[in-house]
Amino acid sequence: MDREDRRFRVVGRAAGSNHAGRFERHARVQVDDGWTPEDDLPVLRTHTAIEVPRKVITYNTSPDLPFDRSINPYRGCEHGCVYCFARPSHAYLGLSPGLDFETRLVARPEAPSVLKRELAAKSYRVAPIAIGTNTDPYQPIEREHGIMRACLEVLSDAGHPVAIVTKGALIERDLDILSDMAARELVRVGISVTTLDARLSRLMEPRAPAPQRRLRVIRALSDAGVPVRIMASPLIPALTDPELEAILAAGRDAGARHASWIMLRLPREVSPLVQDWLATHYPDRADRIMARLREMHGGKEYDATWHRRMRGEGPYAEIIARRFDVAIRRLGLDLRSGPMRCDLFRPPSRDTAQLSLF
Repeated sequence: MDREDRRFRVVGRAAGSNHAGRFERHARVQVDDGWTPEDDLPVLRTHTAIEVPRKVITYNTSPDLPFDRSINPYRGCEHGCVYCFARPSHAYLGLSPGLDFETRLVARPEAPSVLKRELAAKSYRVAPIAIGTNTDPYQPIEREHGIMRACLEVLSDAGHPVAIVTKGALIERDLDILSDMAARELVRVGISVTTLDARLSRLMEPRAPAPQRRLRVIRALSDAGVPVRIMASPLIPALTDPELEAILAAGRDAGARHASWIMLRLPREVSPLVQDWLATHYPDRADRIMARLREMHGGKEYDATWHRRMRGEGPYAEIIARRFDVAIRRLGLDLRSGPMRCDLFRPPSRDTAQLSLF
């Protein structure tokens, strides 16, 4: 029996629904037949499928992104952040951006070898690779699969620059590689801290490390010589934005050198998921939060226009931007980070049946 045909007890998940993706012709709705009490239902567990990718470097031409290529070792993310803008990507797999995104994951164990092959191509031109911009490379299943560490080893051996974004404490496992790359100016790490309130964090990002644990990750990285950015992302108006200055100060105190922020984004299926979550957990301010977001996006819940999608427009967005600028100057987080080195790149040796003569 397929799991879509069964009812489950949902524990420790952020999404409150599992509606079919936008490309599906049919939708399935679970109905309580009255035979099985809720407490007797099996718990919804995480399932991981394996994918053999033909390529792993994804290129983009977005003018508001500071990188033109990225890698995703995994599809879906067990951290389960209800606000994750990557949720709609699960629909391309025929899965739901809701609970499926948190529980039906895809690992790509061949990614390191495919990456090595792509870097070795004669046509490849080096530029920083971003990892973690879609789904977290240090989510819990990385402990079992080790795909991110293997990708780092490939990049380190090739002298290739990389920028990492994560909430995962498992990054501390790779301090040996990261500290060596940092000494060669080949790596930067951004740690996302959405709130300092552990209860709120557990509700909206249920399987991500607690805020104080992430601050300890910043300290560990900083002590190892790895440049760290504190990312107040996403800010949720009338819910987490009052914490902006406190988040930045906590990051600075933990050793962060730089800072950034992004306003909550609600593309496609993310909007109803977040609105349902707000109605469940914060009904007293749900309407106010959505009103502020619409104000920043011309009356819409989300505007995907380049240069506006990350922060919005209007008085409220301008106030947040001003608060951020004042805070980072006061905290000494306003220094620009220099470029990572690309001149150390040496393409990996290509596998060939003929032995080299030299």
